[in-house]
Amino acid sequence: MAATLGLVVAEVFGGFLGRSVALLNDAVHNLSDVPALGISWLAMRWAQRPADSEKTFGYHRSGTLAAFTNAIVLVILSLWLGYEAIDRLRSPHQVVESWMIWTSIAALAVNGGITLALVRGHSDLNLRSILVHNFGDALSNIAIIVGAVIIQYTHATWIDPLLGLAIGLLVLYSSIGILRESSHILLEGRPKCAGVEEVARAILTIENVYEVHDIHIWSLGGSHNALSCHARIPDMHMDQCEKIITAIRKKLAEDFQIEHSTVQLERAGLPASSGYVMPEPIRKN
Repeated sequence: MAATLGLVVAEVFGGFLGRSVALLNDAVHNLSDVPALGISWLAMRWAQRPADSEKTFGYHRSGTLAAFTNAIVLVILSLWLGYEAIDRLRSPHQVVESWMIWTSIAALAVNGGITLALVRGHSDLNLRSILVHNFGDALSNIAIIVGAVIIQYTHATWIDPLLGLAIGLLVLYSSIGILRESSHILLEGRPKCAGVEEVARAILTIENVYEVHDIHIWSLGGSHNALSCHARIPDMHMDQCEKIITAIRKKLAEDFQIEHSTVQLERAGLPASSGYVMPEPIRKN
């Protein structure tokens, strides 16, 4: 956060002295990284807190909520950057190429370093939102450097606002993907690693399980997935029932990364309740 704040000051300074809309747009873009980094850090701290009587599933979705918030900010920001760039395309201004080049080289060093530091957390949606954000910043810096060199030799001042527009489109593209994935989790969406019918068929491989219905699979955030279902079995002793539940939970954890599962056993012959996702129960052939 401290490095990014210092970078913002440098880019604003360089943008004004160099009269570059691309640098100023990139400074605003980097400024949005500061609250994004703060929110993500806070979300990581919250996610480590244990479950309590109020948050019985814990705080796993803190990171998802942070990614969703950051993505909304990025969408709004990218639209504003695009508007400013289009306005400057209509009336291009002369820029000072040297300020653009040296300021962008410094920005590339900072953004590139932050991106490399976050690569190890690419599987976490919260960290990935920051990784994508900073990787986009680094690409923007490279584009500004190349653009400044071209302007220096061709005097094509329209390249500067065109780069600003490209940066805005890049931010919009990356943020929409994160917004879609985070909203899917917040809306209790099914994780990609576990298809409903695929999970049902796997449960049916367990001995004495004849039918599966009322299946619900959702993500708690990150790699934490949960499931609830009803499984139909014949009349048997309680000890045998517990073995079936243990076998189902082991199957779900090993094959689909579902660590939290609630399985309700029902006796064969009872009427089945229809699930929201699966209108028809899946039975053994």
